[in-house]
Amino acid sequence: MMIQRLSRRPLGVLCAMALLALAPAAHAQWKWRDADGRVQYSDRPPPPGIADKDILSRPSNTQRAIAMPAAAGASAAASAASAPARAASEVSSRDKVDRERKAAEDKARNEAKAENCRQAQNRLRVLESGVRLRSGTESGESQPMTEAMRQEQVRQMQSVVSSNCN
Repeated sequence: MMIQRLSRRPLGVLCAMALLALAPAAHAQWKWRDADGRVQYSDRPPPPGIADKDILSRPSNTQRAIAMPAAAGASAAASAASAPARAASEVSSRDKVDRERKAAEDKARNEAKAENCRQAQNRLRVLESGVRLRSGTESGESQPMTEAMRQEQVRQMQSVVSSNCN
């Protein structure tokens, strides 16, 4: 019985080492959002039609794998000749990043305007409904809203609606 136990250990250690050797390959996962908005996982890069902004995760060794062949096999003349092309590529990629950032800022600004519009319209409806309202004073106390206060609030909400709602 002792002999069987000893013979199983090297086999178990060998299996464990094989599994550990495969672990880095399991971490080399790509994660991207497809055209339908679903998140996809793969050990291969996404199809060429997927935009960079939709790539959610890349393997950590991707940059090194791309840079090594260029450094190993390229001569000094070839790298000097490709420098202008790389510079132009970097400029275009920076422009693309700037455009995407600007589009994201515009989208956030438009969403904020839409939310401000919705809130102002709701507040205006409440003010115009004739329901008795209370307002806070500077000392933090609550007091009934006078008609003059209500009209001032209505004017403010109308200006917010006119500036934020299209």
